[in-house]
Amino acid sequence: MKARPKPFEPDARPVDDAGFLAAIGATVREAREQRGMARKMLSRVADVSERYLAQLEAGEGNASITLLRRVAEALGIGLKDLLDASERRPVRRNRIALIGLRGAGKSTLGGQLAKTLRRPFVELDREIERDAGMSLSEVFLLYGEAGYRRIERRCLERLIESQQELVLTVGGGIVSEAETYNRLLANCFTVWIKASPEEHMARVVAQGDLRPMRGQPEAMKDLRRILASRQPLYGKADVAIDTSRQSVPQSLAALKKCVSPTTAERNR
Repeated sequence: MKARPKPFEPDARPVDDAGFLAAIGATVREAREQRGMARKMLSRVADVSERYLAQLEAGEGNASITLLRRVAEALGIGLKDLLDASERRPVRRNRIALIGLRGAGKSTLGGQLAKTLRRPFVELDREIERDAGMSLSEVFLLYGEAGYRRIERRCLERLIESQQELVLTVGGGIVSEAETYNRLLANCFTVWIKASPEEHMARVVAQGDLRPMRGQPEAMKDLRRILASRQPLYGKADVAIDTSRQSVPQSLAALKKCVSPTTAERNR
C-alpha cells in the first residue's frame, strides 16, 4: 500500500504583509525617482492607473503580481530584482554611505559615526588602493579613469555582498557612474555631506593638499562648476546635511539624527 503524500503545510513563520507592501512601495518610489520619472509617465509606460501607483507607493492595498510585473518592466528592472530589493530594505538601512565632494567632512564624520554605532568604518578609496596594490594616483596613471571606475565598482560590490552593517565613505565622482551609483543607492542609506565651495577648498588645503590653490581663481570656478553639475545627482541621496559653518560635533549630531531608524524611515 502506497504511503499517502504529506499534505502541504504553509510556512508557519509570521509574515508582516503590511511591512512587505510598504517595502515594495518604497522600492518602486525610489526606482522611479532615480530615473526621473513622474508618476504619470510611469503610469502610461506600465499601463497601470495612477491611483494604483499611488496606492502601491504608499504601501496600501494588494499588490497584484501582474500589475507589479508591468511596473517593474516599465522601470527597466526584473520583478525578482524588485522583490529582492524590497526584502533587503532592512539591511539597506544598516549600511550608511556618505557621499559628496572632498572637503565636506565625510571621513571625519564617518569615522566618528561608525564608533558611535559600533559598526565597521570603510573608505572606498582605501579599498580601491588595497585591491589595486597601489595608490589612487598610480591607479589613474596606469589604468586611467575607466580602470579606476571598474575597480571602484568591484570593491563596492564586494562590500555590499560581505557587509550587512557598516559606515562607508565614497569618492565624490561615484555619482557620475550611473550603474555604480544606482547600486549604492539601492543597497545603502545614503547621506549627502555638503558644504559651500569656499569651505570645501579651505578644508582640503587645511589637510595639507595645496594643489587646489594652483591656478586660482580657476580652481574655485572649476569647483563651483563641479558642484553645480553634480547637485542633481547628490540630491538623489536619502538625506543631506550641510556642514558649512558647523563644528564637527554639530555636524555629527545632525548626522546621527538623520540616520536614526525613526528618521531614516520617515525619509523613505
